[in-house]
Parts: sequence; structure tokens; C-alpha cells
Amino acid sequence: MPTPYDALLVVSFGGPEGPDDVLPFLENVLRGKNVPRERMMEVAEHYHHFDGVSPINSQVRALIAALEPELARQDIRLPIYWGNRNWHPLLPDTLAQMAADGIQRALAFVTSAYRSYSNCRQYLENIEAARQQVGPAPPIIDKIRPFYNHPGFIEAMTDRVRDCLEQVPADERRTVPVIFTAHSIPRAMADGCDYQHDLREACTLVGRQLERHDWYLAYQSRSGPPSQPWLEPDIRDQLTQLRQTSRATHVIVVPIGFLSDHMEVVYDLDYEAAQTCQTLGFTLIRGKTAGCHPRFVTMIGELIQERLQGTPALTAAPESLPSPNVCPPGCCSYGRPPAESLRPT
Repeated sequence: MPTPYDALLVVSFGGPEGPDDVLPFLENVLRGKNVPRERMMEVAEHYHHFDGVSPINSQVRALIAALEPELARQDIRLPIYWGNRNWHPLLPDTLAQMAADGIQRALAFVTSAYRSYSNCRQYLENIEAARQQVGPAPPIIDKIRPFYNHPGFIEAMTDRVRDCLEQVPADERRTVPVIFTAHSIPRAMADGCDYQHDLREACTLVGRQLERHDWYLAYQSRSGPPSQPWLEPDIRDQLTQLRQTSRATHVIVVPIGFLSDHMEVVYDLDYEAAQTCQTLGFTLIRGKTAGCHPRFVTMIGELIQERLQGTPALTAAPESLPSPNVCPPGCCSYGRPPAESLRPT
């Protein structure tokens, strides 16, 4: 059966890989945004706290290395390219290489499971902007649908929580608090998308697998001005509130809103939240992201098969609905009209 695609494009956020990369990277992230330079320098210190290296690029490399044999196992014969939103390899450079290699149409796997402007539509805009830089015949790029309720993602994250539970004393496992975290976004952005719905559904599905219904959802990485409402509670506030009502000695924190570690995960959880836990008397057990979990890697192949072969769109529960392959008009728009020229997901 002939395939309508001749490549897979992995699209990620990108991150610096050394001290000299930090400021140019942050300037890319903040370009066009009204963020004071002193705030940018404050964030730069987060990176310098870890020698200017974000783990995200190395984790994407590891994901691609795991994905190549998995696609071969599923008889998916697509070369894999990689392009980032904010740091090398940058999307325009990658698409130019794809065009030079004769790639005409590719599927894009974006390292984000949820629906919001910054998690979905902005990547579509980035891809389209990169296509415009390539020349008269850029590759056509179709984005793979969001997969927050796909069984592969839910099973991978369930295993991540189980790994945490094994580190808790046996007599505390049924009562240890489990807090899922995700990147906070402005409420004005949240009002125009299904981000909160998607997160709650993912947490519910993981909790159901574990027979745990007493989980919490908190947010991290807020970056807006104090006057602008963002999604709450912040993870540190959630920990403080939990201390007032719980006798627990351990707490599990799992960044379900992220697919791989990057500086915000590492700094906000492994540094700031860890300090808060130490002050409050909690032993923090931090769960891993989906990363290269085998079931997650297999899921990517299954999502590709949906588009290549028309296989059924899977969800982790009968009542869960798969995200559409084509975004509805105005979906995830944030302070702007929908860009009808964007490639659909």
C-alpha cells in the first residue's frame, strides 16, 4: 500500500547545551513577547545553576534512537528528521534539509500531548513559518494529533507512578499523596482551549489504573506578571496546603504535563519544590516523564499507523474520545483570529 508520507519530523521545544547558548536561546523563546530583560536574566540563572545545559535535547536524541528500531519493527519505513522551535536543530534548517533530500510530505510528532495554544497551535505556526523560509517547494507537514488519553501514554505514566510507589514504605503506599504537575498557562489562554480538560482526563486515567482517586493536579513554571491570572495552584502552594492536612512523610510529584525533562522541570521540581519539601518535612519522590518508556515509543508508531493505514484511533477508556486529526476552526487560538492557512493536525 503506497504511503502518503515520506518522512517523520520530530518537533520539540529545544534547549541550550552550554553556557554560551543560554542567552541566545532565551532571546529566541521571548522574541516578540513583552518580557523585561531582568526577568530573562533571572531565568538565565536557572540554566547556569545547571551549567547552562538543558536535558531536553539529549532526551529527544534518545527518543529518536529508541524510535528508529521501533518503526522498523512496525514496518514503518520513514526517515526521521528533528527540528526545534527555539534552538538547534532549528525548524527552518531542518525543513530546508528535508527539501534538499526530496521530502515532499511528512508527519510531525510534536513532543506535547495536550491541546493549548503553546502546546499545539503555536507549533503549527512555527512549522508554517519555517516552510515559508524554505523556498517555493517546502515539504508539506501534517501534525499528529494530541494523545493525552492514548493508552500508550497512560500506561507509560502509570508505570512512572508505580516506580515512585515502590520507593515509599509499604505501610504508606495507599495513602501517600500523589501530585501531578503541568506547565501553568495564562487563564486567558486556558479559556480558549481544552488544556485543563485534557490534563484532568490524563490524571484520571492514570489514577484509575492505580486504583487511586485522591490525586492532586498542580502547576509549575509560571512566568507572567503578578497582575495576570495563571492556572493554579502552584506546586509549592499545593505542597504547603497538603502539609496542613496530611500526616504523610512522603509525597510523589509526577510531571505528567511534560514528555521529557527540560530546565523548567528540573529547576522547578528538583530544586525549588525539593527545597519546599525539605522545609515542610516531606520526602520528595519525583516521578519521571514519559521519556523513552517502551510503551510510549510504541505509541508513536501506533499514531503513525493511524495516518498511514487508517487504523482505529485508540484511547485508554471507552468513554474517552480521541483528539481529531484536523483542528476545528479557532481551536487553541490565543488573542488572535485562527490562522486558516496552517496545516491541520
